[in-house]
Amino acid sequence: MSKPAGKYGALAAFALLSVLLGVGVGSVTVPPGEVLAALLGAGEESTRTLIVHLRLPRVALAFLTGAALAVGGTVMQSVLENPLASPFGLGVSAGAGLGATGVMVAGASAGALGSVLMPAAGFAGGVLTVLLVLSLARALDRRISNVTVVLTGMVASLFFSAVMDLMAAMSPEYAQRIGLWQMGSFASRGWRGPAVLAAVLALCLAAFLAYAPELDLLTFGDEQARTMGVDPRRARRRLIVLVSVLTGAAVAFSGIIGFVDLIAPHVARRLFGARHRHTLPAGAVLGGSFMVLCDLAARTLAAPREIPVGAVTALLGAPFFLWIFFAKRGRR
Repeated sequence: MSKPAGKYGALAAFALLSVLLGVGVGSVTVPPGEVLAALLGAGEESTRTLIVHLRLPRVALAFLTGAALAVGGTVMQSVLENPLASPFGLGVSAGAGLGATGVMVAGASAGALGSVLMPAAGFAGGVLTVLLVLSLARALDRRISNVTVVLTGMVASLFFSAVMDLMAAMSPEYAQRIGLWQMGSFASRGWRGPAVLAAVLALCLAAFLAYAPELDLLTFGDEQARTMGVDPRRARRRLIVLVSVLTGAAVAFSGIIGFVDLIAPHVARRLFGARHRHTLPAGAVLGGSFMVLCDLAARTLAAPREIPVGAVTALLGAPFFLWIFFAKRGRR
């Protein structure tokens, strides 16, 4: 067995373990054998209902959200040549969240209409945020340096978060829901969200894998990319717009969750190297597994109360961010 194949096998085992834990552990713990039996349509009806209709959709949404954010983070770090870059830091998550919050406040988030409007608003908010950030960065710096883009994105993220806080204050009936939305949750979503997000993730991941050679070159800088016949500005714009679409879909169904798009890409690169045909799928599986485990911690650590999953990822991600930052400075 080759070394990459062995690593992929271990990654698949880790993903399966995280899913089994996410589905089996909760207020009622179900042994792995009964979980597998329920998934195969056997076992007691009450257990099948608990596993297939309640826990499995939640775990599926958590996994797909983590995978989507991790893939977006992997692409963003390569495009901006910055190990601290992410859709969350660039303001894409906040912009998508603002679009979805607008649908909530308008009272149009329920039912079949809401299932269409929420992701559509997330898409629109994410894409418009990217366009705004790039336009502002171009106005501030004609070369559109990566540092300018990151700083502009951070300002946009803070501004949109403040707008969401203002909307919550002006709409008391939605304040609690908006507050939970800003910290992320996978509760009571059903199968519609995972189905839509899976389709968006599959399409975007396929596009990113097609762009894998360009992403490899962009990691080494614009001059290297131009030497190999790649237009870095055009490729960067297309990739960032795709990231905004993917992030918008994840945020529309799950709320704003940070640091997964920072942690998973770094771990994937440590394990599989810098080539994107490996780091993109590996980052997706790592991000999905990590998110499932974070959601498991969110709903069990303070049971019967539930901790926002964004708080769990922030508690783990903030020290990780500092470690990357100081490690980067130490190498200079």
